[in-house]
Amino acid sequence: MKPTFSRRMNSIPESIFITLNEKKILRERAGLPVYNLSIGTPDFPPDRHVMAALEAAARDPENYKYAITDLPELVDAVRMWYGRRYGVSLAADEVMSVYGSQEGLAHIAFPLCNPGDIVLTPNPGYQIFSAGPYLAGAELVDYPLLEENGFLPDLEKIPEEIADRAKIMVVSYPANPVCATAPRSFYEELVRFANRHNIIVVHDNAYSEIVFDGEEGISFLSIPGAKEIGVELNSLSKTYRMTGCRISFAVGSRDVIAEFKKFRSQIDYGVFLPVQKAAIAALTGPQESVAEQRRLYQERRDALCGGLRGIGWPVPDSKGTMFVWAPVPDRYPDSLSFALDLIEKSGVICVPGSSFGSLGDRYVRMALVLPPERIRELVSAIDQSGILKG
Repeated sequence: MKPTFSRRMNSIPESIFITLNEKKILRERAGLPVYNLSIGTPDFPPDRHVMAALEAAARDPENYKYAITDLPELVDAVRMWYGRRYGVSLAADEVMSVYGSQEGLAHIAFPLCNPGDIVLTPNPGYQIFSAGPYLAGAELVDYPLLEENGFLPDLEKIPEEIADRAKIMVVSYPANPVCATAPRSFYEELVRFANRHNIIVVHDNAYSEIVFDGEEGISFLSIPGAKEIGVELNSLSKTYRMTGCRISFAVGSRDVIAEFKKFRSQIDYGVFLPVQKAAIAALTGPQESVAEQRRLYQERRDALCGGLRGIGWPVPDSKGTMFVWAPVPDRYPDSLSFALDLIEKSGVICVPGSSFGSLGDRYVRMALVLPPERIRELVSAIDQSGILKG
């Protein structure tokens, strides 16, 4: 018997990271240098008090049972953190955990959308923004993020008939992959737009603590009226280097949170209790490392962007996230051909912008996952390769 599979999976391509990893392995086998800037996994360690809380909880056999729900002290920790960090007041029924923002974004359209409902997604945008709603049966309509508009959506250019049919709009700032931030005025306009068209806003705020040049990351929910029309996902992965622990939070509209909880009760038995304990320690403990991590990322950004400009590649400074969004040299037809040539000639691995949507095809994304000395080394490797001089 030959099995048949979901037609929806036919539209989901194999991850570009598989191709990039194959190239990396070939270079390593040949003894050639590799500078892997592809995957955004933080290389800074978690705080000791966070690891200690996880370790202590993991020694208690009672903590290996189903969690079922979030610990009350975890919910209180999230509420306290949002109040302290953003000035946002949250009730207990406006908070829930998810297995990382990726899982939350993958599933949130399921309880909110009927088949054929429109979901507005950014182009370029992180892949899960589109993949999750698509698998839920939604109709995807992308909105452009253009460099000349600061990579912000022009809400007035979204056709009225599309906006009126839209159920969800996915928004994310600081934005992966385009590395832009959004001013408070944009969020105020977004709340008015969503109210006018009865749209639920889903805001991914995973990088609010990695914003550069003295700017402050803000919460969508800090805008008056936002909590009534949307939810925000906030991750401990990037802020507290707890990537593998897989815990983030969806917060905001109690109606959306209630529906999302009901959906997840069918597929989930709660976040592993030691991970919840570690999250409590992260949110309520010392916060100095968050600012220090931001400083170190900016140091890396300056080394990479400034270094590349110094060898003739006009790469703008990233405004936020742990990435850099770099234009493809004009002589290359697309981002994939440039990315593959870059690996071949210099050993630098980056992600073709086409992986994030059609409007990303004149860019590549690089992760700030190497220390400044290694970044200076890879800048030299790019310069010596001659790839920018052809």
